[in-house]
Amino acid sequence: MKKTYFIISLLIITLLTSCGASKRAAENAKKEKLEQQFQLYKGIKYKYGGTNKRGFDCSGFVQTVYRDALNIQLPRTTKTMAKLGQKIPKFRLKTGDLIFFKISRKTRHVGIYIGNNIFMHSSTSKGITKSKLDNTYWKKKYKYAKRITR
Repeated sequence: MKKTYFIISLLIITLLTSCGASKRAAENAKKEKLEQQFQLYKGIKYKYGGTNKRGFDCSGFVQTVYRDALNIQLPRTTKTMAKLGQKIPKFRLKTGDLIFFKISRKTRHVGIYIGNNIFMHSSTSKGITKSKLDNTYWKKKYKYAKRITR
């Protein structure tokens, strides 16, 4: 009887451990795909309405990366992207979550969270770049994050 409980307990622990490992592996694979996209486009200049290597605006970059790295189709604009997904608190951010900012009364900005308090985006001054969420500028402009699932 004790041996049966031990074997069942061991099986449960093994299943739970492997489930956590597969989630980590999936998260690492997603991070790697996003990083590959960043390396491909790093430094490409900002271009309003841009959706390719000649220049990206923020939503054009996010749309392209989501399509190519994650095989997820997103709408074209920041405004329509913001209508998708589930709102999540900042402390629950995961790789691939969309980060939304309010730059001015009329201007919105979107980027992709890649972990360790960093997001990638198309900056008007630096082009495709990475920035820290706790940077003074971005910290003040942060509005919310959304998780997009298939």
